[in-house]
Amino acid sequence: MIITEKIDGTNASIYISDDGQEIQAASRTRWIYPGKEDNAGFAGWVAAHKDELLTLGPGHHFGEWWGKGIQRHYSLIDKRFSVFKSDQEVPSCCGYVPVLYNGIWSMNAVDDALDELRNYGSRAAPGFLNPEGIVVFHTASSTMHKV
Repeated sequence: MIITEKIDGTNASIYISDDGQEIQAASRTRWIYPGKEDNAGFAGWVAAHKDELLTLGPGHHFGEWWGKGIQRHYSLIDKRFSVFKSDQEVPSCCGYVPVLYNGIWSMNAVDDALDELRNYGSRAAPGFLNPEGIVVFHTASSTMHKV
């Protein structure tokens, strides 16, 4: 199983065409565009960082758009995009959703990850003491559980 910090933002993704030249922003359920069809400014951010983001390569890249003005804000002065897959190279304009545990199924690992967040706060935004929780990804069944 893989346990990650549950970042309280908005689900977002970046799609890059097979030829690696075109980029499109999306929310959880739809394509989005800068302006009125945007998702908390994500599509505008993708357009502004197009050249960097194209280095992600072809395919769909999923993550969390979070920070200033989104959900818990995390006391940040900006917004950030953190990808869910920590084994993927990302450009400097992106980050990763923190992995708290990667190993065999263990309820102790779930409890330890929750205790770490309760005691030390967010790994995604150090100093923020009210993180949302964790996501447990059960690799054998390909299911996710929010705790």
